[in-house]
Amino acid sequence: MKTLTVGIGCRLHSSAQQIEAAVRAALGTRTYDEIGAVATLDLKAHETGLLEFCARHALPLKLFSREQIAALPVAGTEPSAAAREHLGVDGVCEPCALLAASAESTAAGAQLIVRKTALDGVTVAIASTAHAGVEPTHNDSNEQDLP
Repeated sequence: MKTLTVGIGCRLHSSAQQIEAAVRAALGTRTYDEIGAVATLDLKAHETGLLEFCARHALPLKLFSREQIAALPVAGTEPSAAAREHLGVDGVCEPCALLAASAESTAAGAQLIVRKTALDGVTVAIASTAHAGVEPTHNDSNEQDLP
């Protein structure tokens, strides 16, 4: 059952391989079969690596505007200085994961189950509506702020 949404933030020109590695690390024991959608900032709509990653796994890419992202503060998360400087938002992957999870489900209560993780220029967060009450994990895989 596809109960997960994956929010992705990435540096300009991140490769599909970099995105693949970061998503795999964030998924942990979960599988790609559980992912219903990938979400990111609308400015990343033409990022080749992101589009290739989504095509490779037959995943729809949901895009959100800076206004939508800014309207959804994520509790317990330090704002990203790089995202603020380059994009005008406090973060990308966590709010996008939550926005997509809410859009994908008729159930209320989308929740992060994996907080922002970073690997090789890519940040990933995972949200779900099927895991209410589950404490989110935080993977410190070479953590770094990203635009």
